[in-house]
Amino acid sequence: MRYPQGGGLTAERQQFRQELRLKAAERFVQSEASSVIAKDLRVSVRSVQRWRQMWDAGGPRALRSQGPASLPRLSEKQFAQLEAELAKGPAAHGWEDQRWALTRIKTVIGRRFHLTYTIQGVHKLLVRNGWSCQVPARRALERDDEAVTGWVKEVWPCAEDSRR
Repeated sequence: MRYPQGGGLTAERQQFRQELRLKAAERFVQSEASSVIAKDLRVSVRSVQRWRQMWDAGGPRALRSQGPASLPRLSEKQFAQLEAELAKGPAAHGWEDQRWALTRIKTVIGRRFHLTYTIQGVHKLLVRNGWSCQVPARRALERDDEAVTGWVKEVWPCAEDSRR
């Protein structure tokens, strides 16, 4: 992901970038070259040129921060409700096995909150709120290696078509 918190810039970082743009605006008034401003502010020349175009069109007000690109569609209260639903397990929502997949979580969000998310959106939502992928650290105790070997030798060849 691009940002460590998974959801864009923090408020402090947005403020810092806005201050950079406003410092550049003060120097636009003095007609300084974009390359000089870029070097002093330690940004790219192209960024300064874009800021200058925005400044020409709308003045210093055009350089102010627009706020976050998008707001989360689930509120903190709704996400807490989602966590409670996920804690009940997949069986409580009609699935036979006990594995949560992004598609299943997407379905639960749709049923519970009447919102549609993409699979990537569900992933970003979970990561933003501190969830991560879980993979078993070891094999299940119930696993029968002899049964697996027998299945691989007897059943799998019948299920697999020849490539010719």
